[in-house]
Amino acid sequence: MTYVVTESCIKCKYTDCVDVCPVDCFREGPNMLVIDPDECIDCTLCVPECPVEAIYAEDDVPDAQREWIARKGLCETPVRRHDGDTLGMSLGKMREEFALLNNRIFGADSHGA
Repeated sequence: MTYVVTESCIKCKYTDCVDVCPVDCFREGPNMLVIDPDECIDCTLCVPECPVEAIYAEDDVPDAQREWIARKGLCETPVRRHDGDTLGMSLGKMREEFALLNNRIFGADSHGA
């Protein structure tokens, strides 16, 4: 199932959804973000983080906003962090970052390895 960004995202300045995305699936359009369905891993992390409640599973998009399903993934530009790095990372890099964060929070041997 694909996730879809809907009308509430137009001119939204929040990027909370992008910040929690573990892969590079958000694309920047002229006035809103979209999710690239080929990149999205359906993790659902972005849904509760969207402060304007613009992100839905494709099957759950309200009837009045179904037109947005056809627009998913139409933008080519990956969203970038303020420091210029592309958001999202490979699964291997994500695991490395998670391990570093886990060690920083809980200590070096907290995950039992």
